[in-house]
Amino acid sequence: MSDYKDIVVAVDLSEEASQIATKAARLAQLHGAQLHIVHVIEPLSFAYGGDIPIDFSTIQEQIQQQAEAQLHTLCGRLNVPIERLHVTLGRPENEVHAIADKLSADLIVVGSHGRHGLALLLGSTANGVLHGAKCDVLAVRVG
Repeated sequence: MSDYKDIVVAVDLSEEASQIATKAARLAQLHGAQLHIVHVIEPLSFAYGGDIPIDFSTIQEQIQQQAEAQLHTLCGRLNVPIERLHVTLGRPENEVHAIADKLSADLIVVGSHGRHGLALLLGSTANGVLHGAKCDVLAVRVG
């Protein structure tokens, strides 16, 4: 088994994201690998039955700015260059796969949450990343 060279860690903005990213950073250090941090923002889409069009672009931009600020702090703490921070819009499992493929990543690290509340949705994201990945996937247990 060869060492990992390019590791992608997918993080949300939860309290556990730092724990997951720290484990991924340790793995990258052990293998002499490059660490890339990925965060996917899901598009806002509220079901509204009225005839009045609603523009969510300003809210979406604010969400992206807030996410980038938090992730820049995380990159600084882990000594990951900003060039290796990837913030994108879409379905998390699809975007994580696309970025991992583009980078020829050989490991994806994701958080695996317990089965309660909103964590159920996040758990299904980890499951989606696992089943569609073309490389190894490490699920870090949190929660």
